[in-house]
Amino acid sequence: MKKYINGFILLLLTIMSISTKAKIEATEHIEKIIFGAGCFWGAEKEYAAIPGVINAVSGYSDGEGVEPTYKAITQPENKNNPDNHAEVVEVTFNSNEISIEKLTQHFFENHDPTQLNRQGNDVGTQYRSIILTTSEMQSDIANQVSDQYQLLLSAAGYGEITTVIKPLDKFYPAEEYHQDYLVKNPNGYCPIHATGVRFDKTEIVTVDNSDLMQGKTIIVIETENHCPYCEKFKEDVANNYQGTIPLTYRLANQLEGLKIKTATWATPTILFLEDGMEVFGHQGYMTSEVFYQALGAFKLGESEAYNVAFNEGTDARFCKQYEIFKDTPDGVFIDKLSGAPLFDTSDRFDSKSGWLSFTKSVDGAVYELEDNSHGMQRVEIRSVSSGIHLGHVFNDGPNGQPRYCINATVLEFKQRDNL
Repeated sequence: MKKYINGFILLLLTIMSISTKAKIEATEHIEKIIFGAGCFWGAEKEYAAIPGVINAVSGYSDGEGVEPTYKAITQPENKNNPDNHAEVVEVTFNSNEISIEKLTQHFFENHDPTQLNRQGNDVGTQYRSIILTTSEMQSDIANQVSDQYQLLLSAAGYGEITTVIKPLDKFYPAEEYHQDYLVKNPNGYCPIHATGVRFDKTEIVTVDNSDLMQGKTIIVIETENHCPYCEKFKEDVANNYQGTIPLTYRLANQLEGLKIKTATWATPTILFLEDGMEVFGHQGYMTSEVFYQALGAFKLGESEAYNVAFNEGTDARFCKQYEIFKDTPDGVFIDKLSGAPLFDTSDRFDSKSGWLSFTKSVDGAVYELEDNSHGMQRVEIRSVSSGIHLGHVFNDGPNGQPRYCINATVLEFKQRDNL
């Protein structure tokens, strides 16, 4: 098991604890819509198989004065009853992965909407074609799609669409034995009476994820539509991130080939991947502090660097990283997590202490905190960008200047020519 797993478990427990206390700060993309296209067994199976559909439930809707049960709606006296319930499917879907337009196109393509109160040999008002919407936007799009499909049907010699489009009043789940009926009964009979008329197929733009299949990467799932918490995450964290682990943006339907465990119905969703496999995922906005805690566990694992950065540890004197960094070429030392410049080699000096020493930091790169731990009165230095612990500052530098005593393990180095 890799070293950082234990750190991730602790971090995950912390985040889960926080999440139970408050609603996640995220734009949710979960919607429901009701489709009636004849026998609900086949329709339910069709919708359940569509990527982006979270759940499909058979049920009854749009009736009045009739009990919402299979026994009641199939009574002979209700066969032609306009107030009978229709057999419908409640579709819960991630609109960040599949649009209401695509779902409605699927609805029209997979039955015959020109047949009134029937589908093939199934005759009666319970089999009527109907769309029950849960928002005004759904209603507008469903009517637009219906108008588009009418043109295609007319060109193919079909008659007028009979589909009723109206707001949902009440949905009643069908009896348990109807749920996943064709899964439970593979030889069950429930044909699809499609016309064969299809919408023009738009070219699907594929995204190459091959670069994400090797090494560590961070994916931020966003949406094509407005997402206030996505913008907040960019403003507070992502726009200033310069770290060595790549940060990539994707839509929820652009994750092909990647092994993702976290649901993608909320934006932003931040995923930490190694070799194309999710190690850790977080739904919703992440503060800079939480993001860098997660990144620290992901990048540093159970290392001395993690201990220094998050537990205010201290490098051993003359440690290996110090020996590497004490005589580098001209350049800048950067925050190991955020990539932000912290110290310049032009301000480095040999204090003989066994820790990297500088007379100053890059302007605005660090902040100071009072530190009275271990019975001492010191001034702690932290990174502004990531908040990680860097070391301490003392007043015994050369020529009366400060001495920034910094742990080498939480730094990376960029040579001047590579900046």
